[in-house]
Amino acid sequence: MSRLPYLTPAELTDRQEDLYAAITTGSRGNPQRPGGGLARDDGALVGPFNAMLHAPEVGDLVQQLGAALRHQNSVPRHLIELAIIITAREWSAQFEWWAHARMAGEAGIDASIIAAIQARETPPFAKPDEATVYRFCRELLETRRVSDKTYAALEATVGAQGVVELTALQGYYGLISMLLNVVQVPLPEGLAEPLKL
Repeated sequence: MSRLPYLTPAELTDRQEDLYAAITTGSRGNPQRPGGGLARDDGALVGPFNAMLHAPEVGDLVQQLGAALRHQNSVPRHLIELAIIITAREWSAQFEWWAHARMAGEAGIDASIIAAIQARETPPFAKPDEATVYRFCRELLETRRVSDKTYAALEATVGAQGVVELTALQGYYGLISMLLNVVQVPLPEGLAEPLKL
């Protein structure tokens, strides 16, 4: 159970209502589903978004950064999702893994790669761009820096803009993973946690 109470639309302040609308009608929302597909049946937001409503000024800036990193990014979608699941696994963020492991598969990341990351094993990459992003993400997470060789390989793969975007993406999903873990955001009812701590 989440440490923060779920806020339904009827309970929101004006500022929270603005943030709710920004989250559910923006690039990540689904206009065909109530709450943009990001809400429970009672309208309360799921994942990190309910927590954002509890601090709407910060929450709005965080959600804007997330929307930009995921939907206005020069990096190909499969590499974005790969970087997200690497970061989610580093933090053992159950909800983030559950949400983005599916998206990674839909974006073209092979199931064997997803399973290896889930098990904290080195994946069997066949595609050089994926191997390069994996090395960059793991090196940054493990050493808090990257070597000249790793940097050059990533820049050759995604360009200078992509290097900045992937670095910011890892920082953003580190923040989201911390928020999910601190607030103890649960998975949808009936689902088992996919990650071993």
